[in-house]
Amino acid sequence: MTDRKATNVWEGDLRSGQGTTSFDSSGVIDPVQVTWAARSEEPGGKTSPEELIAAAHASCYNMALSGALAKAGNAPERLETSAVVTFSTEGGAHISKVALTVRGTVPGMSKEDFTAAAEGAKDGCPVSKALAGNVDLTLEAALS
Repeated sequence: MTDRKATNVWEGDLRSGQGTTSFDSSGVIDPVQVTWAARSEEPGGKTSPEELIAAAHASCYNMALSGALAKAGNAPERLETSAVVTFSTEGGAHISKVALTVRGTVPGMSKEDFTAAAEGAKDGCPVSKALAGNVDLTLEAALS
C-alpha cells in the first residue's frame, strides 16, 4: 500500500476566496492557486480540482495501458493521452463527464487490438475505477 498527500489551504468565501494546493509527498510541483472562477469560468492562470483530476487520470490511464500492452508483448513506443473533465453546476455542482483520448505508437499492433487494449485500460485504471458509476466516461483511441 502507498499513500500520497496533497494539501489545500483556502482563504475567504467560495466566490472571492482562493486556495493554494501543495504536493506534499513529492514536492515536484510548486504550490498552485485554485479559485472558484478557475473552476467555473476561465482559468486565469489558476487551476481547479477538475484539471488536477484530468492530470491524474491521463497519467494513470497511460500507466495502465502501457502495462497491459507490454504484458501482451506489444510495448508501446509512445502513448499520448488527454483527459477532459467536465464540471457542471446544473442540478448541483458535480463532475458530469470524463473524456479520454489516446494516441499510441505501437509497432506491429492492429487498430482493433489497440482499441481493445485501450478499452480494457479504461476500465482497469485505478482513477477510472474511482470514478466508475459516478460520471460518463468515454474513450477515443487511435494508433499514430
